[in-house]
Amino acid sequence: MTAVDAPTATPKVLAAMSGGVDSSVATALLRDQGFDVVGSMLRFWPDDRPAGAFDVCCSPEAAFDARRIADKLDVPFYLLDAREDFERVVVDPFVPAYARGETPNPCVWCNREIKFGGLAERARKLGCTFLATGHYVRRVDGSDGVELHRGRDDDKDQTYFLWALPRWVLPYLLFPLGDLTKAEVRALAVERKLPVAWKPSSNGLCFIADDVRSHLTQHLEPRPGPVVDVSQGDAVVGEHQGVGFYTIGQKRGLGLWKSHRPRWVIDLDAERNVVSVGPRSACTWTSATAEQANWLVPDPDGLPRRVQAQVRYRQRPEPATLHLEPGADAFRLEFDAPQFAVTVGQSAVVYDGDRLLGGGVIRARVGRGPAVD
Repeated sequence: MTAVDAPTATPKVLAAMSGGVDSSVATALLRDQGFDVVGSMLRFWPDDRPAGAFDVCCSPEAAFDARRIADKLDVPFYLLDAREDFERVVVDPFVPAYARGETPNPCVWCNREIKFGGLAERARKLGCTFLATGHYVRRVDGSDGVELHRGRDDDKDQTYFLWALPRWVLPYLLFPLGDLTKAEVRALAVERKLPVAWKPSSNGLCFIADDVRSHLTQHLEPRPGPVVDVSQGDAVVGEHQGVGFYTIGQKRGLGLWKSHRPRWVIDLDAERNVVSVGPRSACTWTSATAEQANWLVPDPDGLPRRVQAQVRYRQRPEPATLHLEPGADAFRLEFDAPQFAVTVGQSAVVYDGDRLLGGGVIRARVGRGPAVD
């Protein structure tokens, strides 16, 4: 497996369980390999959770499934309260970020502060040597310490959401599924007769009942303003209901008066209350600057100049040149080829081959493509 073999002393492992097939198989693999496993799940849902929210994952029903799996595997199980931290770290900043014309990535901060950072602290207090999860990530013990590498299953790799982890937690982490594909994981669940073997994978944000747009509609007041087309000299071509309801790269629901040509959102100006659209060529950029940088290496000054960078989740890392800004808490990426829908608020994640080096939050894009159809 990707993690480490259990030593003779039989270390204790806190297995983060969600009630899904991935974490259930991860827990089973750890137990089969001789670890002393303790199952746990974090409670995020409030007592007054909105109808439909927390239904697919992180729900009372999911907690029931997780406890049922723990019972079947004969491991103890604890439901740990993380409601206050989840509200502070994930929920509270979400809508204000959209109101500023940004597209946030709340899973990054949930992982950093709660699912890994906070849970690793709890694991240590419980006398556990390791914290294990069902993420599709590979742990590699390198010459300079523990490294995180992309999972074998490209379609399920989750390193994009782990760039902000505090470096101190890396030695505590185990990822039993890193060398497996999703199909292999389901086969292992069937083989072990786990009742969640065919449970659907969760998608989207757990605290949102339906979709992001509907959620924002409930929390943002409409603020109509102009939609301008950069290919027509910023001519007004429609009316939006508020910049917070849009995101870079969006193609549908733009409020255009005429839609004879496809248009994509390329800029959101919350201060002027303007949404800019244009052809797809104008929705590409050759460079991006990121802040709140976090590096998973001992010495950021030793980072390679030539890297691979990923600026959207469903995207393969692309070749780029890395430039560290003074202080190393910001960096700039120059892409070999223009990248589509580089979005303020999203993550710019940096790799050396399959190794996750770190990342940051995109704050600026430059080198926009030509506004031609």
